[in-house]
Amino acid sequence: MERYVKEHPLREQLLLEVHARPFEPMTAPERGSHIAILTGELAETEAAEHLAELCQLMDAPPPTPDVKHYSQDMGPFRLRWEQHTEFCTYTFIQAGAFDHPFENPVIGMVPKDWLVTLPGEALGAMHFAMEAQDAAERDGDNLAQLFKGDLIVGALVSGGDGQVWSDLRMHDDRFSRVLIRDRGMSQNQAGRLVQRIAEVNAYRLLALLALPLARDLSPRIREVDAALARITQTLADTNPDASEDSGERALLEELSGLASEVEKIGGLTSYRFSAAEAYRDIVRRRLGELRQERIKGLQTFSEFLDRRLAPAMNSVRSTAERIESLSERMSRVGSLIRARVEVQIEEQNRDLLASMDRRAQMQFRLQRIVEGLSVVAITYYMASMVKFILTAMAEVDVPVNATLGTGISVPIIGGLIWWAMRRAQKALGHED
Repeated sequence: MERYVKEHPLREQLLLEVHARPFEPMTAPERGSHIAILTGELAETEAAEHLAELCQLMDAPPPTPDVKHYSQDMGPFRLRWEQHTEFCTYTFIQAGAFDHPFENPVIGMVPKDWLVTLPGEALGAMHFAMEAQDAAERDGDNLAQLFKGDLIVGALVSGGDGQVWSDLRMHDDRFSRVLIRDRGMSQNQAGRLVQRIAEVNAYRLLALLALPLARDLSPRIREVDAALARITQTLADTNPDASEDSGERALLEELSGLASEVEKIGGLTSYRFSAAEAYRDIVRRRLGELRQERIKGLQTFSEFLDRRLAPAMNSVRSTAERIESLSERMSRVGSLIRARVEVQIEEQNRDLLASMDRRAQMQFRLQRIVEGLSVVAITYYMASMVKFILTAMAEVDVPVNATLGTGISVPIIGGLIWWAMRRAQKALGHED
């Protein structure tokens, strides 16, 4: 087909991103099992290859390479698979009437040998059941039996076209339970509702992954905080004009060790804490998209989750802020200690230069003394040579007085030597 304009190379990819991960249309009655497997960021290929093994077992077409979403009818059940950044989800769905919502769950139809070899570890797991609009109404006692007497949370959803109950607890099979009643939902509404509930169930747990980490690191953070306060107090009590033995270098070494510890903690928590905030935002959005209305006597899902999720996330955020605050305080204290050390080094250099100047002056004085002695010594030797010459001349009857000649030569020789040395000094000084 003819193209009328030059397209950006990423245009198609960006357009398709809006349509990524579509929901699975559903019609009550239907049941399903949903699991979220924590794989980490480096196991995407392994998860896709394992999914292909299931397709081979169930004689179904495998996913295409690098696919992030896969939906296929496997015969006994429908499979919906999604690959996320650090986890992937599997939803096994079966259409048709059922006697008990949570007995003989759909995941029991999946080959067990394949399930036990799933790459990663299960974090979220739930069974859901969607009852038809014409099914018998369930009273409080019946709901209590389904959820083993636990506290039930529920709400009208999708503008009153659906009703949802759950206890948000883990039962004997290590799955939580969600019961949905169709009150006039379309297939798309039902599919969106199940997807949002599954995402709330998974993302709330992913968000809470940061809480144990924050709790485990809090004692060490307190220790580092106390050590930094001790260093700061020591620095405040130390006289800046004290000698080099005042301990700034030792404080700087201790501070460097603490800074390394804080950087290590930051490296351990940065991704997890940032991800927790992102997951919490997704949970909030999904809860808002449910459009919940209160069922008399029951807490809504938003009320129940906010009661514990909000304090947990506040604790995580507080820990992240403490780590950041520690890093900033260490930077400021380190700058102050380094400034003091530099001042001490400058003072030592100043004293060293003054000492070198004094030694230079002493050397100069000694040099002048040596120069004077050198003039005397050279004059003495030169005068001795003149005396030898005059004495020799007298021996051959040359009319000279050796003693008088030697005496007259002494000041002349001394003056010439002194003049020559001064000229040499000036010449060297000019070259310098």
